[in-house]
Amino acid sequence: MSTFDINLHELVYSLSDALDLVGVVQVHHGKRVAFMAAECGKQLGFSADELDGLFQAAILHDCGVSNTAVHARLAQFEWEQSQGHCDIGAALLRQTPPLAHLADVIQYHHTHWHQLREIELPAQTRRMANLIFLVDRVDVLSLKAQVNDANILLGVDAILEKIISKRGDWFDPELVDALIYIADSEAFWLSLEREHVDGYVSEWMQHEVARPISFEHVKSLVRIFSHIVDAKSPFTRDHSEGVARLARYLGGKLGLPEHSCDMLELAGLLHDIGKLRVPDEILEKPGRLNTVEFKTIQRHSFDTFSILKKVKGFDAIARWAGQHHERVDGGGYPYHTKKSLLSLEARIIAVADVFQALAQNRPYRQALSAAQVLALLQENVDAGKLDRHVVELVEAELDTCWREATCMERAL
Repeated sequence: MSTFDINLHELVYSLSDALDLVGVVQVHHGKRVAFMAAECGKQLGFSADELDGLFQAAILHDCGVSNTAVHARLAQFEWEQSQGHCDIGAALLRQTPPLAHLADVIQYHHTHWHQLREIELPAQTRRMANLIFLVDRVDVLSLKAQVNDANILLGVDAILEKIISKRGDWFDPELVDALIYIADSEAFWLSLEREHVDGYVSEWMQHEVARPISFEHVKSLVRIFSHIVDAKSPFTRDHSEGVARLARYLGGKLGLPEHSCDMLELAGLLHDIGKLRVPDEILEKPGRLNTVEFKTIQRHSFDTFSILKKVKGFDAIARWAGQHHERVDGGGYPYHTKKSLLSLEARIIAVADVFQALAQNRPYRQALSAAQVLALLQENVDAGKLDRHVVELVEAELDTCWREATCMERAL
């Protein structure tokens, strides 16, 4: 397997943009939480390494949330069922070697202090988890304050009063005191505005440089986000994994070098990341989409490209993933790119995406058989939509393609 020269901070930051899409109205929530956590951490005397871990955990703290309904409930100050997304997020990080050391922080970032202090954990893990919980709730309150009044400074007293009421119960008193100290500055609150948070996070990214990271480690991190996408609807479980596996297989059979196959797999895992913006009810609609709903769906591949292009070293991956709905006759979206300008890799992803989607249940139809999938792929070839050469390979290797696309290990 190959390596990628990647700035890990940049990769985490860029992919975390996808988490903002889930909340829709809470854009930059993770970044605001990371900013506030880091400022409190500095006040508490955290080391540079501790601040770095805190920032990464804070920016990813909601990685267990896919569903917009769950996200909306987390926007309530008190919600008794919040632990579910903590468990999911922690499980994802435990499977991600570069971030596995932060799993317990994510696991307990909604645990009340009076319970957390009784759990056997390293003291710093408890502090980081509770600090993220504290500033996460501050952000929820600040967003509500800004709805009622455009000037956040007018809501500061009410926010702090609510937080202080939970001191010693929900929150470690030492952490609350640190927040109160830095919250005395108007600049702290005004820095929550988007442009200031963006600047703060940009500085954090610059503290890290691009380093060689193994493909397996990059894939493990990317899988956090492919899981978030696929978990958004019960009808898309394993969709990204299946597209990635099939795309890699087809790329190898077509003679692409190993590094290109690695990139194809990553593009397959990430191709639908922009779909997190799409409301759940559209993805799960049992009938035909109306014009407004279809136009909403159409932007997801552009959002995918917009997120991935920010990662240096992901240029080709961003392009292939963003083109997965392009068609060889130029009739796809969002660019209407014709075959002469579509790389083989982009055409492979398009075929893999259609194959896998047809092989899965959808709210408007049952999964098709391998033979039915192949017949529809061939119809698309005849209509000038999909690449003939790639589909011919699918026909020749149908048994294996089916197993790869459906993430199965048994033959038909």
